[in-house]
Amino acid sequence: MSVRKTDVFIVDLERQFEWYARNADWKVAERYLDAVEGSCRLVALQPRLGPRGSFTHPLLHHWRFFVVFPPFKKHILFYEVTDNNVLMRRAMQGHRDLPRRLLEPPVGE
Repeated sequence: MSVRKTDVFIVDLERQFEWYARNADWKVAERYLDAVEGSCRLVALQPRLGPRGSFTHPLLHHWRFFVVFPPFKKHILFYEVTDNNVLMRRAMQGHRDLPRRLLEPPVGE
């Protein structure tokens, strides 16, 4: 399957990359993107690997999630499986109020 990334997913990644670049360093920020890309490749190979999120909101009902490869395992990728694609929807830290945050645009939008 191919991986498609929504605009919101890309904004989530950019914001987290910028945070790591500002608060850690560029190497950590680059490792974050590498871990996300590796996680996306694995999900493309095994799209049903991530469990469904069990969200009650109808827009989130079919979303699955997958934890980003270490050392970034507090970050979660949310995606949907369509006929021939894995559609990456959001990338967030797992400690947030996820059902509410998943429906909101990225902060600063």
